Amino acid sequence: MTDPSAASADADSFARDIELDTAALRVLAHPLRLNVLSLLRERGPSTAGRIAGELGINPGAASYHLRRLAAGGLIVEEPGRGTGRERWWRSAHRQSIHDPAAASGAEREAGLGYTHAVALAAADRLRRSAQELPRIPGEWLDVITYSDFLLRLTPADVHRMRVEIFEVIERYRADGGESEGAVPVALQLQAFPVPGTARPPAGDE
Repeated sequence: MTDPSAASADADSFARDIELDTAALRVLAHPLRLNVLSLLRERGPSTAGRIAGELGINPGAASYHLRRLAAGGLIVEEPGRGTGRERWWRSAHRQSIHDPAAASGAEREAGLGYTHAVALAAADRLRRSAQELPRIPGEWLDVITYSDFLLRLTPADVHRMRVEIFEVIERYRADGGESEGAVPVALQLQAFPVPGTARPPAGDE
């Protein structure tokens, strides 16, 4: 993700990650809203009309979701651009962070809705990526992957693996982005029990 801001103060603001609180989790508990936010983080500032065209939605819907994201402090208007009828928006942060294990009470409940929306948004992005495959340049077609592994793990195993994978991602984030030919790459990390296998004991449901 690139920093779309021209002003140093705004650039510093964009570089910071945001720990999602209960209010922000509720704002983001919508897969389309997550996709709008992701688009701003990947492509830089945009308008409701441009976002609508990119995501194949109604401009009015795009405008509504932008207003909700702005009210939640997740995006801000791009200074010096646009008119009264065309507002430009950009992300206020590099990425959103939510740790379900550290949440409690209302935040944990809101986190469930957010996690559900994240899964749906990831599935939609995967679908759109598959639709673009016939137009992907050969050098990218040779390296992209849609992999699916079946492992037998405990929650502790998944936690340890997640930490290790995130460390690798952070290394590439720190080292990459400046090379010629670099483009935003979506890395989807998904680890979950096979549906139907991780249920509470009988009587606890």
